[in-house]
Amino acid sequence: MSHVLKLEKKIFIRAELELLTGMHVGGSSIGLAIGGADKVVVRNPLTNLPYLPGSSIKGKMRSLLEKANALVKPQQGADGKWKAPICTDPKQPLVQLFGAPAESAGNAELWYAPTRLAVRDGNLLNEAELANAEATDMYCTEVKTEVNIDRLTSAANPRNFERVPAGARFGLEITVDIYNVDLEQQFDQKYFELLTMGLHLLQDDYLGGQGSRGYGQVRFVNLRVEQKTADDYRSASLPQPSPYENYFKNFTATGAVAEG
Repeated sequence: MSHVLKLEKKIFIRAELELLTGMHVGGSSIGLAIGGADKVVVRNPLTNLPYLPGSSIKGKMRSLLEKANALVKPQQGADGKWKAPICTDPKQPLVQLFGAPAESAGNAELWYAPTRLAVRDGNLLNEAELANAEATDMYCTEVKTEVNIDRLTSAANPRNFERVPAGARFGLEITVDIYNVDLEQQFDQKYFELLTMGLHLLQDDYLGGQGSRGYGQVRFVNLRVEQKTADDYRSASLPQPSPYENYFKNFTATGAVAEG
């Protein structure tokens, strides 16, 4: 394996993320107005629009992929509590793709393992549709009341959750850096197998909080894949269609997962 790290190409996976049920990705409650929600969603401080943090998508996909590929290894700490740390094995393609934690930086095997995957924050695409909806409670969002019942006293403890409503759409952009060492080991193929698997797992799971209560069901629509090689950057060329798009052939043109 070469000991020279050279960027060969950047791959761009772009899609729209559509909410099938209301989603709550928590934000700051500082300055919350009276009569608002107890738990608010994250918003852009300049536009006041809800957005989808890229870290939420990346972290959820990594967690789901670690479980699906049997990479979760619970450990018992000195305090007796069990924890499930993220996988840090540099020989795992998942670690090469998602990156290793900072405390692993001194590992000699990680010299060829810079984080390859970046997930951008997703901006709201259909603001006008949500802003003009008559039944929304706050700007572009709804408020849903959840009630906890004390099983001994039957006392009710209501909480109001702000949610981005079903039907909202966010822009999704994922970039993957491919290096010479990836092509030498054919790791690039494994990366896109993992990404395709991760997107399907996410569609069948949930994004954000309160997923077991029905929040956060999503699907990806209008998915497309492009790339720019190192030579394209030297010549200032535009992105071109990428052969890696074949890994996402089970997503139809409109983004719903193909049946069968």
